[in-house]
This record gives sequence, C-alpha cells and structure tokens, in this order.
Amino acid sequence: MIEVRNLYKSFEDKEVLHDINAVFENGKTNLIIGQSGSGKTVLMKNLVGLLTPTSGEVLYDGRDFVKMSKREKIMLRREMGMIFQSAALFDSMSVLENVMFPLDMFSNMNYRERLRRARQCLDRVNLKEAQKKYPGEISGGMQKRVAIARAIALNPKYLFCDEPNSGLDPKTSLMIDELLSSITKEYNTTTIINTHDMNSVMGIGENIIFIHKGNKDWQGRSDQIMESTNKRLTDFIFASDLLKEMRTVVNEQHHHPTENP
Repeated sequence: MIEVRNLYKSFEDKEVLHDINAVFENGKTNLIIGQSGSGKTVLMKNLVGLLTPTSGEVLYDGRDFVKMSKREKIMLRREMGMIFQSAALFDSMSVLENVMFPLDMFSNMNYRERLRRARQCLDRVNLKEAQKKYPGEISGGMQKRVAIARAIALNPKYLFCDEPNSGLDPKTSLMIDELLSSITKEYNTTTIINTHDMNSVMGIGENIIFIHKGNKDWQGRSDQIMESTNKRLTDFIFASDLLKEMRTVVNEQHHHPTENP
C-alpha cells in the first residue's frame, strides 16, 4: 500500500499540488485521472522519487520515502516496476534482452535463471515468439507488452504506468488494460496508472483519484462515477459523446425505473 499525506509541491512560487491525501491499495488498479496540467504527472513523479515534495509524506507500507537515505531509496526502487508512455525500449536490444535488462542490473540470478525469468514474463504477455525481434520490428501494442514484461521481471510490489494506452487503438488499449488488471491481481501489486483513457477508467478503475488544479477533487470506484454529483468530475469524464450518451441513459433509468411485473 502507498499512502500520501498532506502532500504539497511547488515550483518556485507556483503551487502545483495542494494538500493531497490518498491511499493506493494492494491488489487493485489505482487510477490517477485529470486534465492536462492538473498535476497528476507531478503527483506520480513525487510517488516514485523523480521529484521531492515541498512538504508531506509518501509512505510505502508505512515507510516514508521522502525521509529515506539514498541507499534506502535505491533498495525501495528495486521493488518498483515502471511502464513509460513511450514504452522506452532499447532499440539496439532484442525483445528478450530488453526484458532481461533489469534482471542483469539488479538480480542475483545466474544467466540461465535470468533467461528463464525473462521468457516467463514474455510468455505472460503472450510474446514468447517475438523474443528475437527488435523494437523497431514490432507494433506499438507489442512494444507496450514488452515494457510490461520488463516491468514485472523483478516481481515488483509497486507498478507505475504513465499513460500506458497512449497512441494505441481501442482494441489494443483494452488488451493492455486487461493485462495490467490481471497482473495486478496475480502478483498482488499496488498498481498506479496515470491515464486520460475513459475506457480504462470505466473498465478497470477499482480506486480512482481525480486531480483538478492540483487538488484531489474526488476519489471512488468506476461504478460510482456515473452517480457522482461532482460537476468538475462529470464534465471531465463525460467530455466524449459516447459517455454523454451513457450518462443520459443512466439518468433516464433513475427517473424511470423499470417496474417489476
């Protein structure tokens, strides 16, 4: 579990995050949503230590990441897996070598064990047959799956995903969502996903935090969004025509409930 308490972040005299309090739960897909510039990316960077909060606490199972020594932070980062928006694969390495990279860097396994683990992870994302290919030879969706395989290679307790569906078609996005959701449950990870994708929000949003202008404006589950009275949240969620139609249907059901015979 990751808990954020009274988190503030400013850049010079501009406050970007204001008194954020949130809990990200084990074994669940925790989503951070909000408009561009709302502060959600800054929040994630504070969670993983790429930025240091101006004040506040970031607790990993009760341990304050902000106050840790450099050595303690390095040890904790070994428990983190990260999936970047661009997949961030090494072009000069094969798919298999990309997945082996964190194992080569951080594990105490011998070569045969590292090879077996990397192949297991590729098998988990249904890419075992692509292990000898290079990133430039596979599709964007396959690249994201390689990035997921690499992120889970060290059995992370915490999995961070920055816009994992960026640039993908709806069908591939759905596959990535289902993969992240099933891996989260399988490994009981604390998974945190930054996303604009409303299909992800409605499909796998078990714990959703909505950031608006640097404030935590709402927190809940995907099945609670439809009934939310928070206008800023509903304006953000129902920005697409499809979701506007869904809201109309939900409202009609509330006003004209189906009568039992």
